[in-house]
Amino acid sequence: MFSDNTLTPREATRLCALGTLSEGPLKYAELAREIRAFISYIIGPSLEVLASSIELLKYEDLIYQSKTDGDNGEEILAITEKGTKEFHLLLTAGLRPSDSDLNKLITALKFRFLNQLNRQEQTEQISLLEYTFTEQLSRLSVLHSQHSKDKGSFSIWLDREIKELEGKLLWLRKFNEELASN
Repeated sequence: MFSDNTLTPREATRLCALGTLSEGPLKYAELAREIRAFISYIIGPSLEVLASSIELLKYEDLIYQSKTDGDNGEEILAITEKGTKEFHLLLTAGLRPSDSDLNKLITALKFRFLNQLNRQEQTEQISLLEYTFTEQLSRLSVLHSQHSKDKGSFSIWLDREIKELEGKLLWLRKFNEELASN
């Protein structure tokens, strides 16, 4: 993890792999395909993110070969207890206050696997996202006030970014209220 307890690209991939296996065992190729597809659909193909190895997860005892598919001898992988703990640690890690592709991926992963946390942890994760988006909104608002009289399209672009963040915050707050009331 980065020093601020946020995920590196490699750890985001680990979160995707471990979370996917936490839903049930998969064939090796199916897991690799699922990881690649999910990450590529969210942020596009990225060697930096996709470079993490399933073999390394096995070596670190986070996943194991639970059995072999009798038809073609392909490994069927499952998550270990150590892997489950690592998954939980990664899922509850912080989020950097930026609008990067990595943050978009981590946010998507948090929502994908949110149901695997208890109710309190779920609301904590949504609050973390609210805080992150509020920080982004604050920075952009300051930037907007500093450049409101500039010629060109910068303030128009900032207006759109600010509206998008305000919409995300509104949606997150409603989602968190619904989560708390269930």
